[in-house]
Amino acid sequence: MSTSFPALTQFSHGGGCGCKIAPGLLSEILSRAPRGLMPAELMVGLETSDDAAVYRLNDEQALVATTDFFTPIVDDPRDFGRIAATNALSDIYAMGGTPILALALVGMPIAKLSAETIGEVLAGGAEVCRAAGIPIAGGHSIDLLEPIYGLVALGLVHPERVRRNADAQPNDVLILGKPLGVGILSAALKKGVLDAAGYAEMLAHTTQLNRVGSRLGGLAGVHAMTDVTGFGLTGHLLEVCRGSGLSAQVTLADLPVIEAAAHWARQGVVTGASARNWASYGSDVVWPDGAAPWQQALVSDPQTSGGLLVSCTAESAPAVLAAFHDDGFAQARVIGDLQALANGAAPGLRFA
Repeated sequence: MSTSFPALTQFSHGGGCGCKIAPGLLSEILSRAPRGLMPAELMVGLETSDDAAVYRLNDEQALVATTDFFTPIVDDPRDFGRIAATNALSDIYAMGGTPILALALVGMPIAKLSAETIGEVLAGGAEVCRAAGIPIAGGHSIDLLEPIYGLVALGLVHPERVRRNADAQPNDVLILGKPLGVGILSAALKKGVLDAAGYAEMLAHTTQLNRVGSRLGGLAGVHAMTDVTGFGLTGHLLEVCRGSGLSAQVTLADLPVIEAAAHWARQGVVTGASARNWASYGSDVVWPDGAAPWQQALVSDPQTSGGLLVSCTAESAPAVLAAFHDDGFAQARVIGDLQALANGAAPGLRFA
């Protein structure tokens, strides 16, 4: 971590995807917003809270469009830029697409941060975009009380390879690409108890591009994808269940977890956002007797630049796991499955 720049987190009230509006309040806000035009070419819009919009251009190409920005989750400006850019591009990959260009979104307290510091944030974002093989082709900046940074990201996908969060099928298995616990590590960082090794692990996960999603979109048997971000594993899996009209079961013992995050969660170091998340959707979750409170905090932990969550047939699961492992996601694993709803039941999630 750099010591030559001011600590960015001191300027913001929250950080990373943990500063997202709580899912319950967001649903209420969106329910009051009027719907715009819905042309036939719009393949994915607002209807299922998916990761990005998708607009069919022709029989071979669809445009994937998304935007994501947030306040600092770390103090180092270059690391902040890297994390925010990686997180923004993840939405393109989650739709099965490939990014083609990005625009930068920059809001900075100009009276408090130097041009050098702000330049480091932008340099971190540019570094990630170079790794993804795309340019930052423009953007917009404003003078703001809290620092924010992110991207508008555009990508392309074949219309038949679009992977929505609402197309999961009964008896699909669920595969998670990255381990949980980034939000907990960010809480430990803010409390000043995260050591250098823990910070390095946090950075490794949050700057790992989910580019495997482009490959997964072309695999037979992959029905749905999303990425796990601010609403935690539980919140984003519930979106899959609601959009697909299914119920899910997840085995707690099978969840990949960052070891340092589990340690701090047991000590009560968690984010406030995890409690807000659970308050929004806990009524749709069956929680097992005897499960530890820290495990509940973990499954609702906001994941900044989290892993892809894939719904696929059991037969295709080995190929999906191989794709993850080949791309460096060593902890990717099957975490549960999806079932058809019983008569009169609502979509929901059960942990075992």
